[in-house]
Amino acid sequence: MNMSTAVSANINELEIFKQRCRQYEQQIEELKTNVIEYQNKYLILEEKYNLLIYKRFARSAEQLLADEKQQMLFTEETREAETTEETKPQEFSEVKSHKRNKAGRKPIDPNLKREPRIIDIPESEKTCACGAQLTRIGEEISEKLIIVPPKIYVDQIIRPKYACRQCEGTEDEGKPSVRIAPVEPAMIPKSIASSSLLTTIFTQKYEMHLPYYRQEKQFEQIGVTISRQDMSNWQQQVYTALKPLFVLLMATIKTGTVMRMDETPVQVMREEGRDNTQTSYMWLALGGPPGKTVAWYEYHPTHAGYNAKEFLEGYTGYLQTDGYKGYNSAVKDMPGIIQVGCFAHARRKFFEAAEVNKNSKSAQEGIKHIRKLYDIENELREKITDNDDKFLSERKARAGPVLEKFKEWLEKRKCEVPPSLLLGKAIDYSLSQWDKLVRYLESPYLTPDNNACENAIRPFVMGRKSWLFCQSPDGAKSSCGMYTLIETAKRNGLKPFDYLLTLFEKAPLASSFQDWEKLLPWNIFKP
Repeated sequence: MNMSTAVSANINELEIFKQRCRQYEQQIEELKTNVIEYQNKYLILEEKYNLLIYKRFARSAEQLLADEKQQMLFTEETREAETTEETKPQEFSEVKSHKRNKAGRKPIDPNLKREPRIIDIPESEKTCACGAQLTRIGEEISEKLIIVPPKIYVDQIIRPKYACRQCEGTEDEGKPSVRIAPVEPAMIPKSIASSSLLTTIFTQKYEMHLPYYRQEKQFEQIGVTISRQDMSNWQQQVYTALKPLFVLLMATIKTGTVMRMDETPVQVMREEGRDNTQTSYMWLALGGPPGKTVAWYEYHPTHAGYNAKEFLEGYTGYLQTDGYKGYNSAVKDMPGIIQVGCFAHARRKFFEAAEVNKNSKSAQEGIKHIRKLYDIENELREKITDNDDKFLSERKARAGPVLEKFKEWLEKRKCEVPPSLLLGKAIDYSLSQWDKLVRYLESPYLTPDNNACENAIRPFVMGRKSWLFCQSPDGAKSSCGMYTLIETAKRNGLKPFDYLLTLFEKAPLASSFQDWEKLLPWNIFKP
């Protein structure tokens, strides 16, 4: 083999070696990519597992994390305050003595009726051995609460009949021969259900979450037979009789400048064209002008956005919701409606990311940004109560810079966190909703979140745990009506029992638009 042949062979071997090195480098890069991919998949699965454990066993309240509470003890603000105090000359002030709360149980409400009962010693023991009568020098008083079981009685209505025995009515042709007082108007004519009975049944179910089958057993214990079917039928009849009032409530809720909406699943039986196992939805809208708040419940078989679109027809103003996309399609062709986001939902996503991954300082950082906004909001709400313009200007001046810093932080972290992780989803949610989230700065009637609406839907969720499902679509609609009356009464400072009792007594007498207006919660007790 000559020299040139050997050199060419060596060159070929070198090229083959370089080619193999490139192949190995490519394989190493592929392996690195696979490792990163599997690591991300593992983190995603670990987060899902931890999230399931958290939702199943942990408290649902979004409270501060333990590490975060410790960090708050040594914030920059605190250190600055301590430094400032050290530079001040030492001053002395008199510390007033304080009264310690008395140990033991709290006293019974003094407004409750008292019925004194004296337990005295026998008369034979009121004479001393010396022969003198004992003198009463004082007494010891103890109190016990007594509960009398509810009593039920029959209101027996007697209407005497009158007739003329002499002419048998022939001399008075303009009047009936037999005269009798007219029947009193009632919510359900020709029924044993009085206003007080209907009020008790409906408040027991829709405020105390006691299903009709349990109430049926309660009535049996006091010797009364009222079936659950009777109660359901009465509910439908009352709902139908109050339709004019519901029309006024619907009109009122659309006259406010802010409306909040939310929805929750409900199981409804015997829906036409649907299986009993399919999920339906209860929609809630909270709105109306100041002093006339309406909590409106509405049933729909689906979760589609056109349900909200139909409800919002004729409304102009702010609409505050969560990030459900159905609301976007609902207001797409409604330029008069301005959408507002919910910081509580954004915070919840950061909170879940922090809970399932205790080492996630970034998730805790996101929570801190949002908490600053709430601190500002709460402080201004307490300080400025009668000047909307001043409140808005101060809120924008103080919350605006916090929002800018928060958005800068979100955009920076978006490039660093995989979008499939919980933290990445929290960041994406906040950025995608950003224009809606910051819109609460525009109106004093808006808040950073939609919690008012979520709190209003909670009574329905609590009741659903007891009665589980509605027997029919008509039952679901009338249930919405009962929830609307009770929760609207609460929102206007009324006791639901008092409102329903008065409403059921006066509604049968209503015959005009003005009569029904007087039965609205904010008018019914006005002189």
